[in-house]
Amino acid sequence: MSDSDELGKLGDLHARGILTDEEFAHAKARVLSRQQNEGVRAAAPGNLHALRRTQQDRWLGGVCGGLGEFTDTPSWIWRLFFVFLVVCAGTGVLAYLLLWIFVPSELRAARLMQPGY
Repeated sequence: MSDSDELGKLGDLHARGILTDEEFAHAKARVLSRQQNEGVRAAAPGNLHALRRTQQDRWLGGVCGGLGEFTDTPSWIWRLFFVFLVVCAGTGVLAYLLLWIFVPSELRAARLMQPGY
């Protein structure tokens, strides 16, 4: 059911007196806030520019630590994932190297953001 259909049904229930003004306002706010949250999630891929290699949680290049911060998962899961890719298909090394090359580090990103650089 789309949000407009749901809002229409809520309006109908309110008009028939089944929902009070307070209940209608609360239900409408819930539907609209869900719609706004879905819009934020849809825009989340644009935040890919926020991906950075970390300086605090790094073993080699900081790729797994950066992915852990970006996705809110522990970095050891990413390390395990890359080891799995290395063992199974050998692509883990290539993927890690490409991320190491193309994802900027926190220090470099901070330097680029300084005025006059």
